Amino acid sequence: MNFLLTLLLAVQMLSALAMIGLILMQHGKGADAGAAFGGGGAGSASLFGASGGANFLSRTTGVLATVFLASTLGLAYFGNLREAPSSGSVLEGAAPATPATSIPAGEPAAVPAPAEGSTQAPAGAAQIPGQ
Repeated sequence: MNFLLTLLLAVQMLSALAMIGLILMQHGKGADAGAAFGGGGAGSASLFGASGGANFLSRTTGVLATVFLASTLGLAYFGNLREAPSSGSVLEGAAPATPATSIPAGEPAAVPAPAEGSTQAPAGAAQIPGQ
């Protein structure tokens, strides 16, 4: 299943990049109007011919858009095929927390002594005003 998802993702990314390149190579509708007023001339024939380029590029873009859409739908379908969650709690699968050191019952926790010349109380000591 992982191989299929990876393959679909690769197809989707490649088709998206190819589609971006083809869309950037196409002329807009405004470019034809400029050629009609003498901007293009007879030497404007491209690699695909005078009018064949628009048909080839637009058809290839349509095919790539279809491949992109199909791979997106495939990723959405196969990506959601997971096991149904159990009806229990999420915390049931969690490991119980074990303390690093256990203090025997009845013994107070050791509080470090303040450094010499320190006016601050050690961490964890009660802060009583006036002391």
